[in-house]
Amino acid sequence: MEKQIRSRDAKLVPIGNSKGIRIPKVLLQKYGLKDTLLIEETEKGLLLRNKKEAKLSCEETYKTMAGETENWDDFNATLLDGLEDEDFGD
Repeated sequence: MEKQIRSRDAKLVPIGNSKGIRIPKVLLQKYGLKDTLLIEETEKGLLLRNKKEAKLSCEETYKTMAGETENWDDFNATLLDGLEDEDFGD
């Protein structure tokens, strides 16, 4: 079953020289949002998170790393760069 992404319109309101949004009470309660949020810039836009839950667990970190498509081919080239033959002793 695919997760349904819900969206809501939010109006920017002036707060001094800045702007802010009003988050409906039902969402504040649902996500346990209190005094501070973590705003994360992602490729898809801004992500708002509860600050105390901002750290990834080991399992979440592993899943995130496993999903990366990094190319490590150049890593092997640095292993044999000639420095292993150098004498760095006094």
